[in-house]
Amino acid sequence: MNVIEQARELGKALQADPRFIRYAKARLANDGNEQLQNAIAEFNATRAELDRAVNAEEKNDEEVRTLNEKLRKCYSEIMASDAMVEYNTAKAELDAMVNEINVIISKSMEGEDPATCDTAEACTGSCDTCGGCH
Repeated sequence: MNVIEQARELGKALQADPRFIRYAKARLANDGNEQLQNAIAEFNATRAELDRAVNAEEKNDEEVRTLNEKLRKCYSEIMASDAMVEYNTAKAELDAMVNEINVIISKSMEGEDPATCDTAEACTGSCDTCGGCH
């Protein structure tokens, strides 16, 4: 089996992993959640309206402030929804797994043993859990 065939096998294993399955279900649930999709559409419309207001020739500071507040409220409501919390949690777990896979591949390319290389120091892409870069 060549490397590309092994990568395809890895892809199949990834899709069978419970973290991927959880993520895929959460993504589909969000796509089918009419209330969430309406909130996202309202957020996008408000963002476009805010962009227009900010870039207007005669900028209305009160309108910009009001739209900013509306945008923040929409965003907070979207991010606090149970569906979005589940999606973000599932995505973070999947991203952590993919990051670990990428670290193994990178360290293997540097000559380290893929069976024993340390993945604990892997950057997750999130500065929230970081102790500092390299």
